[in-house]
Amino acid sequence: MRRLLALAILSTAPAGVWADEPLRYEDGAATFKANCAVCHRPNGAGTAGLAPPVTVYPPRFVATAEGRRQLVLTSLYGMYGEISVEDRRYNFKMPEFSRLDDATLAATLNHVVFDLGRAPAEAKPIEAAEIAAERTIAVDGAEVRAHRESVIGRLPQ
Repeated sequence: MRRLLALAILSTAPAGVWADEPLRYEDGAATFKANCAVCHRPNGAGTAGLAPPVTVYPPRFVATAEGRRQLVLTSLYGMYGEISVEDRRYNFKMPEFSRLDDATLAATLNHVVFDLGRAPAEAKPIEAAEIAAERTIAVDGAEVRAHRESVIGRLPQ
């Protein structure tokens, strides 16, 4: 049974994480593994009933200013309340990671967006300056979720 589970995980893992492709953001991968993988799993596929996959929306968020802001807000201030991803509901409390410096958060978000989510190579990586700018106006996790809802409806297909 364990062998079948391992094969299923490996066969659905995003490129760059399990395949022979090199990671673009190795520092971000290390931070993700230490802080995020326990809930979102090392391949970003999420955990049913606990944490959503990070491979669905983040690669799309990076394409718009408000989507990029959502990525930054979520990492800085966390998020709580019910959300839906791929017709599955999650009602969780993601912790905030404002204790991490701007460069570390940028690398981690870029790992999520590019290594796990496989955003197009021409997408612009998140920069530390974007995170620094959002630190100036703190919001709570409920406000982050509300912002997410406004962004979801305006995402490019």
